[in-house]
Amino acid sequence: MPVPITVVDAFTDTPFAGNPAAVCLLDRPRPEEWLQKVAREMNLSETAFLLPEGDGFRLRWFTPTVEVDLCGHATLAAAHVLWEQGKLAAGSAARFQTRSGLLTAQQKDGWIELDFPAEPAHPVDESPNLEEILGVPAFLVGRNRMDTLVEVPDEAALRELQPDQAALALLDCRGMIVTCRSASREFDFLSRFFAPRAGVPEDPVTGSAHCCLGPYWGKRLGKTVMTACQASVRGGIVKVEMAGDRVRLSGKAVTVMKGKIVS
Repeated sequence: MPVPITVVDAFTDTPFAGNPAAVCLLDRPRPEEWLQKVAREMNLSETAFLLPEGDGFRLRWFTPTVEVDLCGHATLAAAHVLWEQGKLAAGSAARFQTRSGLLTAQQKDGWIELDFPAEPAHPVDESPNLEEILGVPAFLVGRNRMDTLVEVPDEAALRELQPDQAALALLDCRGMIVTCRSASREFDFLSRFFAPRAGVPEDPVTGSAHCCLGPYWGKRLGKTVMTACQASVRGGIVKVEMAGDRVRLSGKAVTVMKGKIVS
């Protein structure tokens, strides 16, 4: 039978902005090879696969080349699709079993709020040649289980950097989070995210990166509630709230395409 698939722009309420994710609703388990082929066919930074399980759903995320442990924008997109298509009643919480444990999503004042694990960066002994890789002055903050976190001096440096993708792909991590303090009062901090090793040269808006950015900037700024901008070409807004060892990420979403997989 055809498998429904929906493309959602996440962390935005404007079509063709934010980060697009494909959401595939499964009626039965599918081979991992098939999941990866679908993700490669969609050729988006992430494709989410949902399968009913217990009181919620099993949720898996694939880039065009690999399965990943945590993804924010495709989780937000998945929750959006469940409510929009009546798979969950409005106001009901979405529960997802994932490689990062139980994740939940709920509707809150016109936003979708995700409950994710905090993923703070820890100091590391070896430092890559950041200026050579990024082309701007930068210092290494540290690493978490997925990514390297780097801070650059200002917003101009962040927006102008054009990293060496081949050098980034050689680093032993999923990707590199590059961040700076915001120059305006509208946002607390800005970021960009690069993951060529995972098949994503630059991700437009990366929810999972904010699980690292939240603890970092929360401590730096002395705040538990922050508003962030990911300064990619498409751009997106993420509200971040620290809650102990959890991070609440809020964003909006809009459906831009619906279709069916017939193979």
